[in-house]
Formats: sequence, C-alpha cells, structure tokens
Amino acid sequence: MQASTVDTPTAAQFGTIFVAIELSQKSWLVTLHSPDKDKLSRHKLEGGDDVELLALISRVRERAARALGGVPAVVSCYEAGYDGFWLHRLLLAAGITNYVFDPASIAVDQRARRVKTDRIDGEKMLRTLMAYLRGEPRVVRIVRVPAPEQEDARRASRERGRLVKEQTAHTSRIKALLRLLGMAVGNPRRRDWLSWLAVQRDWQGQAVPPRMLSEIRHEHARLMLVRERLEALAQQASADPTPGAAQMTERSELLLRLKCLGPAFATTLTNEVFYKDFRNRREVGSYFGLTPSPWQSGGVDRDQGISKAGNPRARCAAIELAWLWLRHQPDSKLTQEYRRRTLNAGKRIKRVAIVALARKLVVALWRYLTTGLVPDGARLKTAKA
Repeated sequence: MQASTVDTPTAAQFGTIFVAIELSQKSWLVTLHSPDKDKLSRHKLEGGDDVELLALISRVRERAARALGGVPAVVSCYEAGYDGFWLHRLLLAAGITNYVFDPASIAVDQRARRVKTDRIDGEKMLRTLMAYLRGEPRVVRIVRVPAPEQEDARRASRERGRLVKEQTAHTSRIKALLRLLGMAVGNPRRRDWLSWLAVQRDWQGQAVPPRMLSEIRHEHARLMLVRERLEALAQQASADPTPGAAQMTERSELLLRLKCLGPAFATTLTNEVFYKDFRNRREVGSYFGLTPSPWQSGGVDRDQGISKAGNPRARCAAIELAWLWLRHQPDSKLTQEYRRRTLNAGKRIKRVAIVALARKLVVALWRYLTTGLVPDGARLKTAKA
C-alpha cells in the first residue's frame, strides 16, 4: 500500500505565489516562493522602487502560468514601519492580496546572540505568511490599515502633540536661562513678554546680559511660531471638519458631550483609536497597551505590568484622561471604585490603580460610542441655550 502524501504548506496553497518584502530606506529584499519551483528566490531592489517590484511579480507570475497552465494568485506581506501603508494600497490596486504584519508579533530566536539578517528575516516572514494562510492561530498579528481619509485626519492631532512638546521645551529653556541670573520669569508665552523682560533686573540691578538676551529672543521667537500654529490648528478643527471622515467627526462629537473630555482629548482618541471597529473589550484594552502581562513558568507566577504593546499616543492620552475623570466625574461608578480601592493607599498603589481605571474607562467609552450607553454615574455637559 502506497504511503499518503504529507500535506505541506506548498501543497496546501498550490497555485499561490508567496511574496515577503523586507523594507529599508536603501534597499528592498524580496523573497519569493512560486508553485512552479520548489525553492525560494531572493531579489534585491532599490529602496522605494515599486515599479520594479510589480514588474518582478509579473514576470514570476507569467513564468508560473506557463508551467502550471493557469494564472496563480499572489499573496504578499511586509512589516509595518517607516514606509507606512502606501505600499499596501499599491499592491491591492495591482490585484495582489497583501498583509501588513505587526513586527513585534513575529516569533524570533530567543538566543542572546541570535543571527539577524535581511535574508533570514525575509524567510521568516514568508514562513509566517504561509502559516497564517493555513489558518494557524496567533501566528502573527495583522495590522488594520486605516482608510486614506482616516489616516489623514489624525495628522492634526499628531502635529498638535509634537507642537505641545516643542512649546514646553522652549518655555523650559527660557526659564532655565533666567534662573541662572536669579531673575523673575513671568509668562514667556505672552507676545509682549520681551517688553516685560526689558525692565527686569537681577539682584545687582543689572539687565539680562546681551548674549543671553539674544538667545532668549531666539527661543521666544520660536515659541511664538509654535503658539501661532497651535492656535491655527484649534481654529481649523472647529471651523473646517475633515472631509470624508463623517464617522470620526460624529464619534468625536459624542465624546465631547461627556464632562471631562475637551476637543484635544476627543480628537486624539477618535483619530488614534475609535475610528477602528473592535469586536470586544479585550481588543480595546490590547490596542491601548493597557492589558496585563503575566509571566508563568513552572512554579514562577508574577506580573510584569501592562504590555505597552499598543498605540503609545492613545495610551498616554488614556492615562491623562483617567486623572481628569477623577476630578470632573466624582459621582461615576469608576471614580467611586477607584476611591474605595485606594483609600489610605500609598503613591505606588494609586499609580497602579489609575492604569486599571484607564483600561476600564476606555472600554466604557468604546461601549458609549458603539451602543450609546453612558458610563454608569457619568455626567453629560449642559447643553448651551
């Protein structure tokens, strides 16, 4: 009796060309597996050369079609990173099924000095792609690619985040320079602040030295540019809603109805997180990176804290929002539970508890946006007459 043939990945996906693209700014390494040849082929392209990439796939597809008597399908993958999602949209437009992998979810060798090259990474991605298409569970996490209008809508909130950091840096630098002289600082964010500074004197009755004054003026000029751009972004957000993102605008307005959430928080959470459709609360907490990371092996059982594997901007906003929620929503169930658990507790316990509150709060906000259920005990803003 003849032995049965073992069902290999190639046999299971017969008629499919697998493509793994290892991206870098200087070059692209394309690793291919075609059903007409039982081996991997590697092709090095210049970084960003999408024309040659499509031409390469087309040549392999034509060769396989001649050998098999039919045109095979093409499935490709690459890791999310510097190049964003333009290549994903290009491949889809060319009729190629593409997946964007979360790089942190791909299993790697755990040796302290593991070998890492583009060649090895390309092969690993290709094997991971085959395993994912076979239906193996949790072999890799697929990135949900946002629509172009959704991706463009969050540019404003991300620019605002960078500008706020620049504003803090310039302000701190001005204050640090004046502290060297023991002089009053005032409010450097005022436009007339330099006029106020001109009449200030140190303990000897001397004005700011000329070179330090020149540096302060340059810092203040950059600070004013940042302030102008922040004001422009605020006006743009209120007067010119993002075209093509009606759902995001609607969800942002729903968040604004809750007391404690202002335009900055509502826009950030909507653009970074709540434009997505989550299936359950675990996915929400996981995307924020607020889920626990247990370590269990044999008799060892300990907690490593939150995973921090999600969106860092969203996670930072969630923690800040949790502190504000305690202040502006004192009657809510979440606030009362936090107060009860941290009664007479130390600072460390409170910091741990605020993370748990942030996770519960974002899940409650997700339910509010999807079902209309207001968080228990939360107050809505008073409607303007």
